[in-house]
Amino acid sequence: MTVHFIGAGPGAADLITVRGRDLIGRCPVCLYAGSIVSTELLQFCPPGARIVDTAPMSLDEIEAEYVRAAAAGEDVARLHSGDLSVWSAVAEQIRRLEKHGIAYTMTPGVPAFAAAAATLGRELTIPRTPGVPAFAAAAATLGRELTIPAVAQSLVLTRVSGRASPMPNSETLAAFGATGSTLAIHLAIHALGQVVEELTPLYGADCPVAIVVKASWPDERVVRGRLSDIAARVAAEPIERTALIFVGPGLEASDFRESSLYDPAYQRRFRGRD
Repeated sequence: MTVHFIGAGPGAADLITVRGRDLIGRCPVCLYAGSIVSTELLQFCPPGARIVDTAPMSLDEIEAEYVRAAAAGEDVARLHSGDLSVWSAVAEQIRRLEKHGIAYTMTPGVPAFAAAAATLGRELTIPRTPGVPAFAAAAATLGRELTIPAVAQSLVLTRVSGRASPMPNSETLAAFGATGSTLAIHLAIHALGQVVEELTPLYGADCPVAIVVKASWPDERVVRGRLSDIAARVAAEPIERTALIFVGPGLEASDFRESSLYDPAYQRRFRGRD
């Protein structure tokens, strides 16, 4: 039995990934965040599926659904809006699944900013028809949510200067690193030494680093380490291109507070509790 976390995209049912749609179609149980996930996606559920709206539920109640499904040997499609890597409250659910020894997967989705940029007709580094960005696929490969309560709530997408396009003077690794945010550094594997040199004084030598190579490709791989040793690890396993470098304490955070989103005492208009 497996819980499949699925990024359901920004709203339109046809913007879910093919993988996500197919997983929904194979799972006899579907949990979805009804306050922000389009109910049109439920058309992909198989006949007779158990469909549960988690909007009014607490985290304990959601955990009970996972345990019930595990006891019945039923795979679960767990739909979250946008992409799973940011502000999804997936990390705390994964922690509870691991406590029960329940397997899980992560399928990335189209984030809201990508759909909004397409609506604006502006590039903003993405095409006009939104797709799953590399950082989302890489985060799914890592099996991590990148925004962790009270640890890291911002994700910075950046790169280093290259021959094709220089970086603005104000957009430096040092400037972004000073915020303590999780960094997703694109097009920079050739400059790993620069990344380490500029970020070590800000994050510390022990800060975790994860490099995802060819995320979602059949030959994807991950090189993990810390700012102190990641260069040596990459030297032992050379990487030429198509790699994304993540840096930040949120990459390993495990002892973090749960968000209030699924707290029983947290009242919101979709909760319907006294």
